[in-house]
Amino acid sequence: MSHMKTLERLPPLNGLKIFEAVARHQSMVAAAAELHLTHGAVSRQIKQLERHLNVALFVRRNRGIFLTHEGDTLRAACVSVFAQIADVVAQIKPDQRVRPLVISCEPTIAMRWLIARLPKFQARHPEVLLHLFTAGGKVQFAEQGVDVAIRRNDFDLSGLYVEHLAYEKIGPVCAPVLWQRHLAVENMPRLHTASRPRAWLGWLLGHGGWVEPSAGELSFEHFYLTLQAAGAGLGAAIASQYMAEQDVRDGRLMAPFGFVEDGSAYCAVSAMPFDEDPRKILFLNWLREEFELSGLM
Repeated sequence: MSHMKTLERLPPLNGLKIFEAVARHQSMVAAAAELHLTHGAVSRQIKQLERHLNVALFVRRNRGIFLTHEGDTLRAACVSVFAQIADVVAQIKPDQRVRPLVISCEPTIAMRWLIARLPKFQARHPEVLLHLFTAGGKVQFAEQGVDVAIRRNDFDLSGLYVEHLAYEKIGPVCAPVLWQRHLAVENMPRLHTASRPRAWLGWLLGHGGWVEPSAGELSFEHFYLTLQAAGAGLGAAIASQYMAEQDVRDGRLMAPFGFVEDGSAYCAVSAMPFDEDPRKILFLNWLREEFELSGLM
């Protein structure tokens, strides 16, 4: 018999899948719940399958359903064939536990916040392998094989799956020795970063500070360089609480005015729904826990 003739004799495979669930549970209600279908949809599929085979697969009595001899024979065949298919799929499908979860993270977040915390994630979820690389701005998900990106929401994220992590909190930071010398950030050289060029202006306007340029202003390409310069006593920088918290705790930096929300937020971004990959959910929940702990500073 030709391959096409064999396929023509087969009933719809979706009907067989539904039949197997009903046979296993001996309940259409339980099968419907497992398959996320309505009871009516399951009942229609079973009736269509019985019409296709021209045989009764279940007998219905005392408000219950029971397999006929023919139904039990088909059930055994379905279990065997589905198990074989599952084995083949497992052999050819890339193992999600082996393939690393690829994380794209802005350089400052990676160096000043994320990397120091990753051992905690690995200890909790040793089965999840991570591959981290740094990049900022728009994410090339397909080209770079990125699963999850960690970004601030300061660019267009439309068309992507975005999960909120934490609101950004900012404030001036400086070396303690510099504060003792000037006692006012307005008198200190201001340190700027190309990635947040209006940070000082926004903070000064919001706090009634002097907005004219200060003596000895310096500008740096990356945010983390600005924080390093502040720690070295070169001036005062507008910093993220999350990025500066360890230096503040260690006494290398001080935040004389604390930190306030600036309207932006950190988020986890993906090209595909997070719930399609359990590893993404684990990583997302862990990120939220860590940001919440940081926010208690």
